Amino acid sequence: MNENVEQWQVRKAAVSSTDGTVAAQHWQAAQAGAAMLAKGGNAVDAAVACAMALNVVEPWMCGLGGSGFLLFWSAREKKARVYNFQGVLPQGIDQNDYPLDPEEPDSLMGYPGVKDQANVRGYGAITLPGAVAGLSKALDDCGRLTWAEVLAPTIALAERGLPVDWHTTLQIGLAMDLIRRDPAASAIYLPEGIPPLPETYRPLPALTATLKSLAEEGPASFYHGDLAKKIAADLQAGGSRITAGDLAAYTVEEHEPLSGRHRGADIHTAGEASGGPRLLDMLSYVEANLTPGAKVGPETWTAYARGLDEAFATHKKKVGLDQQAGCTSHMSAVDGEGNMVALTYTLLNRFGSGVVLPETGILMNNSIAYFDPRPGNPVSMAGGKRINSSNMCPTIATRDGDALFAVGASGANHIVPCTAQITALLLDYGMSLEEAFHTPRIDASARGSVRADPAMGEAALAELAKTFDLEVAQYMVFPKLYSCPSGVLRDGKGNCWGMADKSSPVAGAATSNPFEIGTGGGETIGVRA
Repeated sequence: MNENVEQWQVRKAAVSSTDGTVAAQHWQAAQAGAAMLAKGGNAVDAAVACAMALNVVEPWMCGLGGSGFLLFWSAREKKARVYNFQGVLPQGIDQNDYPLDPEEPDSLMGYPGVKDQANVRGYGAITLPGAVAGLSKALDDCGRLTWAEVLAPTIALAERGLPVDWHTTLQIGLAMDLIRRDPAASAIYLPEGIPPLPETYRPLPALTATLKSLAEEGPASFYHGDLAKKIAADLQAGGSRITAGDLAAYTVEEHEPLSGRHRGADIHTAGEASGGPRLLDMLSYVEANLTPGAKVGPETWTAYARGLDEAFATHKKKVGLDQQAGCTSHMSAVDGEGNMVALTYTLLNRFGSGVVLPETGILMNNSIAYFDPRPGNPVSMAGGKRINSSNMCPTIATRDGDALFAVGASGANHIVPCTAQITALLLDYGMSLEEAFHTPRIDASARGSVRADPAMGEAALAELAKTFDLEVAQYMVFPKLYSCPSGVLRDGKGNCWGMADKSSPVAGAATSNPFEIGTGGGETIGVRA
């Protein structure tokens, strides 16, 4: 036995139903989504309900203050569409607010440091959030249930409070230095100045009131109504340049997916501004350079690594961007008719800017970090500019007009390698969803080395070491070196399968059932299929 790896193994079973399945980075969010299927909703209703529930159960990754992409496959239209609700810079953005400072560390994107890290933390790091606009537009266009129905599980969760388990305590502890800078954030996440104990709940009165207001007044109130006024007032009081006019001007971009082919399947991604180009480039390389055998072998990992390195090298030349860190959430949904959704959205960093707006309880993003503080680059700052380069990579595969699977992941630069490999494993080797999620992975992004999970075996590691500077690192609970995927698959018999990251203690999948919520402390954390 190799004594340099942890001496245990973790597995999760995929769940299945003919009525549909939701997979997410938190089991209760997956249940909130699956409950929409039980109410007669479709995959869009389920995905949006799941995404909204993450405001309460996984707030450090995404929420009302975030942005992202929703990719939808319509079984009736046999067509994919993308809702791009990425963050937008305020019209009054001033590059002078972000002077370079050699005493500060480089940003999470690899850009030169900015004085007081103003582009990474605090009110100056916040872009216009698109989550409410994007999720509600997809629901209006493609869903079957009302906005209020879809929000109901999230409101019930918020009334109970943030569920604290050891994983929550870990996430808060990792961001303590950021959280303690903001009084409203500290009040929620650092009671008595330290992370809360597991098996407790943290009250969320301001966020609960905001969610109820959104349910009663509709999503437009976030950008145009009294709620928008509260948001703008909080932002400007804290020093943000976002105005009520900026909120009112926010729009969602709807467009065709960026698509390619692999092993006879059509691969649809969220577009040029997502990680999709890199995923398709990797798959193109693999199709041209790998003839799959009966099972995964050393040659598989070499081809995957070379394909990923080439895709990332092309990307870096194009945008000059090399994101090294970030926190995101992905969820996938399928219904009994074969509609599918792959949805990824984010606050960017863990706990985003670290700012909770006092009046509304909304945790805000730090997506100004996406932009280069230096002028003259494709991702430099400009008033009204939308985030135009991201690692988020929601993906749906179809064949002959039927959706096969939807998959995506969180984890910054790890997202594309993870999503591309799961896509390739499913199509190259005909794996089940559970098999693909349990197959060891590599991580490669043209950074000068390749990381590999030792579970793939000595032969594969030796072959990789012939070509690459090899890092051997086990797939663990933390740090997430190989990303955190969630996916769904519909087989030829109409069974809908769901699977989430095997090593996350809170990720899970759920099938169509009414939503139920515990009310007391000490609730067992698990997954109900």
